[in-house]
Amino acid sequence: MLAVLAWPAAARAADPQCASQAREQARALLAFHVGPDIGSPVDVAPDVRVLPPVRALAGSHRFAVLELWGSVYKARYRMRLIYHVLGPDCVLMGQEIFEASAP
Repeated sequence: MLAVLAWPAAARAADPQCASQAREQARALLAFHVGPDIGSPVDVAPDVRVLPPVRALAGSHRFAVLELWGSVYKARYRMRLIYHVLGPDCVLMGQEIFEASAP
């Protein structure tokens, strides 16, 4: 959280829509994924990457996709959060998390 406060004001102003919600959700998703017994801090990188939108499963809507990276101990995770943007509001529609490791 401290790293987020240390960003320059221009970088925060350039954040994509839903970025602040995505950071909070990514932290919660990563903590849920690794479980309460891990004992290591959950870290989410401040960078938010905007990916091409995806079609809704029903209807003709498109959803915004934001990608974030996080880590716990020595493991890195890629998270993609899918939002329906309604004006200034962001509604979480889906999320995925993958560990960045070789099988």
